This record gives sequence, structure tokens and C-alpha cells, in this order.
Amino acid sequence: MAYIDLPNFEDMDPEIQELARPIMEKTGSLGEIFRLLAVRKDVYFATDSMVQKYLLEKTELPYRTKEAIALLVSKENGCKMCVDVHKKIAKMLGMSEDEVQRVLEGIDAMEVEESEKELLRFCVRASKKDNYKMTQEDIDAIRSLGYTDSQILEAVAITGYFNYINTLSNVFGLGQEG
Repeated sequence: MAYIDLPNFEDMDPEIQELARPIMEKTGSLGEIFRLLAVRKDVYFATDSMVQKYLLEKTELPYRTKEAIALLVSKENGCKMCVDVHKKIAKMLGMSEDEVQRVLEGIDAMEVEESEKELLRFCVRASKKDNYKMTQEDIDAIRSLGYTDSQILEAVAITGYFNYINTLSNVFGLGQEG
């Protein structure tokens, strides 16, 4: 239960209602994060743009890698709601139950190339409060594994997005019981 009053469908801006309607028709409800973002139209559309560009569109990183970042950063940030949501999304995008569980067990449990594990470790480190301590050597190490500057930027942008959305969820008590 959120710590603030979240708008119901009929209280949302008409432009947001237009996007919410198909979700309501398909699922019968709107998630708390959708309703929180709908408090402010500008925040809603800024966030939606990030979701569309980073997560839903085909980009340089595979969906599996993007969802692993989502799960790992959300778990690191203690965002149960985001972990639960992205477990489902990962499965919809083709990850098996076993693959999702391995991500949640930690990077070392994953059955992926060592280069991907290093990219994921880099992202988890980038998600932390002391990310200002990262150096040129950290970037060079990821680059030496075959990742381009563009792919590294995308991975860090996705990491930053999850720090942002996890913060909103955690601060406003989304997905909390009671």
C-alpha cells in the first residue's frame, strides 16, 4: 500500500488515461508504479520515454542482458516490487524460470559468458552510492571484453533507470503489504 494517495483511472490526465485504458482492459487493474507516475503528467511521460527507449525497443544489448540488469539492480536496491515485476517480464521475453532464478542467486550462478558476467558486475557496481570511484580503468576493462562505448553507455543508462525507478518504488512504499 503506497504511502501517498494514488490516482484512480478516472482521476488521471486524459493522455495518461488513453495509455492506461488498454492495460485496464487486458489486466483489469493498473500497477502501483503506473498510478504513482500518473500523479504528474511530466514525470509519467519522461519515465515512459525511458522505458520505451531502454527496455522495450530492440537495442544493442539483448533483452536477456537488460532484464538481468533490471533484476540485479532491483535486488541490490531492495525493491521487491521491481524484482517481482521483472521476473515476469524476463519470462515473457524468453528467459526460463531457471535462468531467472540463477540471476536472483547472483552473477556467479548465471550460465552466461564470463564477459557478460563482468558487464553485469560493472552495472551492479555502477548502481552503488560510491560509483563516483569508478575510473577509466573500469571502462577499459569492460571495453577489453568486446563491449563498445555505446553498449557500455546503454548498460549504465539502464542501471541508472533502475536506480531511479527503485527509488520511487521504495520511497513511496509501493508493493508493501498493509
